[in-house]
Amino acid sequence: MKFRILALVCCISVPMLSQVKENDSINDRQDRIMEYQLDIVNRYLWRGQCWGGNYVAVQPTITYKGIKNWEFEFWASSNFKNDLDKGYQEIDFSVAYYFRKDFYIKLSDYYWPSVERVSGEDDSYFNYGKDGVKSVDLSVNLDRTCDDCDGTYPFIATLSVLVAGNDFRYDANNENPKQNYTTYAELGYMFTFFQESKYEYYLTPFAGAVFNNQAGYYVNADENKVSVCNLGIEASKEFPIGEKGFKIPVSLSYIHNAATENTETYGRDFLIATLSFQY
Repeated sequence: MKFRILALVCCISVPMLSQVKENDSINDRQDRIMEYQLDIVNRYLWRGQCWGGNYVAVQPTITYKGIKNWEFEFWASSNFKNDLDKGYQEIDFSVAYYFRKDFYIKLSDYYWPSVERVSGEDDSYFNYGKDGVKSVDLSVNLDRTCDDCDGTYPFIATLSVLVAGNDFRYDANNENPKQNYTTYAELGYMFTFFQESKYEYYLTPFAGAVFNNQAGYYVNADENKVSVCNLGIEASKEFPIGEKGFKIPVSLSYIHNAATENTETYGRDFLIATLSFQY
């Protein structure tokens, strides 16, 4: 399935969602109930895992915040390559519930259909089995860098568990698949420079590790031990445009995958540049 579906979903979703009438804000976290963002990255890297090789990817996000304490998100990615060895495409839907403005749980549905037919793989959207291309991620998140936070101890912590989908481990004979519940954790801390001036920017060092990768879900990580696969630092800055809430965030990240195996294909060191358009 070609990723023309990405353009189709965007074209349908934006006008439909924009018709939603204003409702109560989520704990007064933000006045806007809809947010739109388009990211352009020089390559797609997720938790130290390289998807789609060294090719530019486009990643739209639509977020709805019109129900108190709840947040709904559509996200997608494509590098628009039709070659199986180069192409990658993904569509995710998530729902988050906020206990506080900086603490929430999130359930994410990941779908990554191949750009070409693959023998033994079923790209059906509702196939969460061992031959499917779906998984479900449940995460607990503490984000002290949120816009409405008081700026005290601006750290970010995530604990993520794959609770369903194609995340199976097998016995020594490659039989008897069992759900692995692969678990990942990440911690970061944001430093602000030139605060409340036009030169304000942020540096965020972070570290992430997968604890039980026996299913090999994290393909560029160790499988039989704790794997620190996502070490890095991000420099970021936001450029507000006008008074209508339009912003252009930019960031540059250096990421090192410290896994001792499964890093031969793409290497262990990455430089990720992101240009965003946000409204």
